[in-house]
Amino acid sequence: MLLGALVDVGVSTELLQQTARALKIGAELDIHSVDRSGIRSTKVDVRVDGKLVEAAHRDHLDHAHDHSHEHDHDHSHAHDHSHAQSHGRSWKQIRKLIAYATLREDAKALVLQTFELLAQAEAKVHGMPVEDVHFHEVGAVDTIVDIVCGAVGLCSLNVDHWHASPINVGGGFVDCAHGKFPVPAPATSELLKGIPTYAAGPKKELTTPTGAALLRALGCSFGEAPVMVAGAIGYGAGTRDPERFPNVLRMTIGESTAAEGNQDRVMVLECAIDDATPQVLAYTMELALENGGLDTMAAAVTMKKGRLGTLLTVLAKPEDAAAIEALLFRETTTLGIRRRSEERAILDRSFVTVETAFGRIRVKVASLRGEQRNAMPEYEDCRRAAREHGVPLKQVIEAALAALAEHPVKA
Repeated sequence: MLLGALVDVGVSTELLQQTARALKIGAELDIHSVDRSGIRSTKVDVRVDGKLVEAAHRDHLDHAHDHSHEHDHDHSHAHDHSHAQSHGRSWKQIRKLIAYATLREDAKALVLQTFELLAQAEAKVHGMPVEDVHFHEVGAVDTIVDIVCGAVGLCSLNVDHWHASPINVGGGFVDCAHGKFPVPAPATSELLKGIPTYAAGPKKELTTPTGAALLRALGCSFGEAPVMVAGAIGYGAGTRDPERFPNVLRMTIGESTAAEGNQDRVMVLECAIDDATPQVLAYTMELALENGGLDTMAAAVTMKKGRLGTLLTVLAKPEDAAAIEALLFRETTTLGIRRRSEERAILDRSFVTVETAFGRIRVKVASLRGEQRNAMPEYEDCRRAAREHGVPLKQVIEAALAALAEHPVKA
């Protein structure tokens, strides 16, 4: 489905064909249009030595609903395709296969990260070392081609940020190499930890480990679609064609409408508390930051009956919101938490280290399209230097900013 969506948004079919051939496992792509519940979609099948590969796991990306916006090989791998297709491959064999393939470096990194996430999930589920993991469905030729060609296609789009809707895992049971498992399969559940999911539609597996791993490897944000102007929309078709359920993957490529900064979506969690001590609130804010919170704030408010209280607010990534919400219930006396999804514009951030008369100080630099907009020396570095040299804190901060203006030194 991913390959079909990529072709539909304009990725070169020749690029994908060349990538399949570069693996030297006898694979080629069969690209054609199909109808899925009235939607014209692009279907990509994998042929091995000219024969169509039919595998139950072909729909491994049935719900990788991505939305995006953008401002040499030795012969030992090419023999006995049917044996590898039937029995899968080990993590070590797949690494070697990818290492010898002629791929652009960013795509190769995405492929290896995807397979590494899969190997880690399978190792945890089966209680074995990662190096001992043997892929069955994932090691089949067609799935390897899907992942590798998909990575090359995704990287060719030069997208800055990937966004995905909450993941529909489907329902029912699925047959795997180790037996029949409830949907989502154990490895899929492991890979989807911290990601918003739901179950709807036919009682079929709609997200498998490979799809979940690729979403993680892409570093997707999950939640509502970002505000953007769409430039290309593509539909990739799955093999199954259930009644009144379009088995397609929609991909939208566009540009952010934000005038300044990068667009990001965050969850805002807040609760008003009038019966907790300052120590409890401070400790909770510290824990929230340690557990994925992006920022915390506390503001004085007047609550019912004229009682003074504190409005505690935590910003979090959508995938971390549930864990932080549980933390707030556990650590505070609140009886309820308000949550909402908001967009924000953010500057790119980086760190440089500057030399001053008080030692080396790290400085956080904020920039927009390569142009510096703000800079602030790290408080802990400045505090340490001020104490060591017996000078005012503001003197150290001024020295760090002056040094940055003259000659920044990378950490």
